[in-house]
Amino acid sequence: MSELNSTMKTIDQIRADFPILSREVNGKPLVYLDNGATTQKPQIVIDAISKYYEFENSNIHRGVHTLSQEATDAYEQARVKIQHFLNARYSHEIIFTSGTTGGINMIASSLSKSLNKGDEILITAMEHHSNIVPWQMICEEKEAILKVIPINQKGEITLEEYANLLTDKTRLVSFTHTSNTLGTINPTSEIIKMAKKHGALTLVDGAQAVTHGKLDVQEMDADFFVFSGHKLFGPTGTGILFGKEEILNTLPPYQGGGDMIKTVTFEKTTYNELPHKFEAGTPNIAGGIGLGVAIDYVQSVEFDFIQKQEKELLEYATQELLKIDGLKIIGEAANKTCVISFIVEGVHPFDLGTIVDKMGVAVRTGHHCTQPLMDFFEIPGTTRASFSFYNTIEEVDILVKALNRALGMLR
Repeated sequence: MSELNSTMKTIDQIRADFPILSREVNGKPLVYLDNGATTQKPQIVIDAISKYYEFENSNIHRGVHTLSQEATDAYEQARVKIQHFLNARYSHEIIFTSGTTGGINMIASSLSKSLNKGDEILITAMEHHSNIVPWQMICEEKEAILKVIPINQKGEITLEEYANLLTDKTRLVSFTHTSNTLGTINPTSEIIKMAKKHGALTLVDGAQAVTHGKLDVQEMDADFFVFSGHKLFGPTGTGILFGKEEILNTLPPYQGGGDMIKTVTFEKTTYNELPHKFEAGTPNIAGGIGLGVAIDYVQSVEFDFIQKQEKELLEYATQELLKIDGLKIIGEAANKTCVISFIVEGVHPFDLGTIVDKMGVAVRTGHHCTQPLMDFFEIPGTTRASFSFYNTIEEVDILVKALNRALGMLR
């Protein structure tokens, strides 16, 4: 059995892979239910980052010496792992970024060069701010039009209304695969198919999706797909932009600097080939290597196990939370992942989150960078419990007990 083969692992053995899960917070065992914000890191990822800085630290792509070649090989092997993870056609379709936000801004900036007055960009009403603000900025600069695809009270896109918004002026449809606030899993392939009938490009924000199930960018036919490494048990400051080769080749670089050039004179610069054309400067080398190892780890756990574990957690947590008097879940889509946002009548989410933290339970409170979505539901924010495969039914019980104790103090 290989080092990473966890097919036979119990949930206790899996939890032991994540050192932070054994710590205490405020004198209580940590119950970490903020995985939508960032996931915890297995020891093997932490070790890979340490190994790079201890034994391999060198700049990549530019050195003939052994350290540089070793670091380059490790970094480019990570790129290939990510290519296979997403089922991209080529490794050069995988661009390393600083995160989902960096990937979206990269495409927004590059696309803006060809955007004209009156062109249209579509996003959904459930988008994270990182998939709203860059398009607002570009539309303001180019006098383009930003349209918002509406949702219903369950937190689901209405495809009929989406179809009505599409026109021959639609240049791009940029949308979240899975809502970080509602847990809604959008009909990604259908949204893309409808956009392509109008000749529009598509960008999928996969930040909340990559950790929960197998994704295939060729099958979904996305033109661009972005995600953050830290949502996938990898390091912060890492991310991926997938883009179709033929489209990336038509876009201008996002930034200028080292490694993204072929030749430089004071009169003219010619740009490098993919993927380096979009990777100016020294990257987060240790982070990229760590992300590759995180993908190894996730694949060793296997998505069949992950989805089974998370489905049980979602169903049980939903059932138990709804037993709390006055609690209402925000986001009741028929197809959703293990994220539960809720409000309790007469109680502010911040107060609730602060008190349950004293009992060792980490949840997220606020608008979750989806303020327009909060406005749609006419609420100031929610308390959000977001689960991962290393969470347990017992932790759900601790959450419910902590909430009941907190509400007994707040009401």
